[in-house]
Amino acid sequence: MMKFNELDLDPKVLKILELNKFEVPTEIQKQAIPHIIKGSDVLGLAKTGTGKTVAFVLPIIEKLIKNGPSYRVVVIAPTRELVTQIKETFEIFGLKLGFEAIDLIGGVRKEIQVEKLKRRPSLLVATPGRLIDLIKNKLISLAEVGTLVIDEADMLLDMGFLNDIKFIVASLPRQRQNLLFSATMPVAIEALANDILRSPVKIEVTPESSVVDSIRQKVYFVEEENKDFLLLSLLEKNHLSKVIIFCKAKYGVANVVERLTTSGISVCEIHSNKSQTEREAALKDFSEGRIRVLVATDIAARGIDISKVSHVINFNLPEDATNYVHRIGRTARANEDGDAISLCSQKDLPLLRNIEALIKRKISVEKNHPFHAELVVPAKKKRRRPRR
Repeated sequence: MMKFNELDLDPKVLKILELNKFEVPTEIQKQAIPHIIKGSDVLGLAKTGTGKTVAFVLPIIEKLIKNGPSYRVVVIAPTRELVTQIKETFEIFGLKLGFEAIDLIGGVRKEIQVEKLKRRPSLLVATPGRLIDLIKNKLISLAEVGTLVIDEADMLLDMGFLNDIKFIVASLPRQRQNLLFSATMPVAIEALANDILRSPVKIEVTPESSVVDSIRQKVYFVEEENKDFLLLSLLEKNHLSKVIIFCKAKYGVANVVERLTTSGISVCEIHSNKSQTEREAALKDFSEGRIRVLVATDIAARGIDISKVSHVINFNLPEDATNYVHRIGRTARANEDGDAISLCSQKDLPLLRNIEALIKRKISVEKNHPFHAELVVPAKKKRRRPRR
């Protein structure tokens, strides 16, 4: 079994790894770190929960040690929560070595961020909108950036940030290292990689349809108007101790939160209408166990690493089947097991079939509940034989 000390890391980095009880690298770390240290462009395909943040943070710190404080790194990520997580991961290793990171996100006063930029931090972690705002107003210079990291690239494209990414890339020096990480590899990501990366090393540790084996998946058939009642029935069980509920839109989140609050269940919410301060407070309360249930839109499906989540409940099935994989990946992290429960009404059946096609397995139906409904599964259309 490979250890971190076999990855040609600086002794100072190895010491910090040891102090923080990091001993064995994950597959993405084992494969990516040597190529990034060597200076290669990298295309990394790995789902969340595989340790890819550490896979690029450690070699970035190696570069800062080697090249000195004038070296700059920019990381672009799709959500404020993911930006914060990357910054915090970097700080675990970088702060002790004198390297500072700052996050550039919306929901925070721009003047505060501009003041922090005057300290010339080594790492900038940013959402596209705020970084472009600073570039256009000439409040930031990217002239010394030696490495660009694009994290969760498929989510960035899903959220409509392709032109923003191209604008940021055009603002960077031509000579630089490029690292692009994505959970999936649709055609649009392949095109982006071809535009940005130069002779990249491609690392793929899991196929996009993979689902952690330790997640127990169940689907509950229910009439749409009974979903609230079924949800409350499920939450009466004590073993649902730390639960994330996913809804398809923020108004859906509000409705579920109202129903749970009325029923005396401790609950918090995160979605795009919440300020950064509100999101961070909600995640902290949930992570530290003061709140039992977190209700969210897909903004929380990636990049949120909270331990000991016992259950993920899909109140609404996602329109995009790949988001199912990202959602349920919030449980069964760090060698733990977990449960994923999906509430499915008649109109959700096509979405369920898309999910099962993607993960290449049937999700077992749980009938032992008071709101079970016999749904009509559409028959497959027979292909017509062409006339001769």
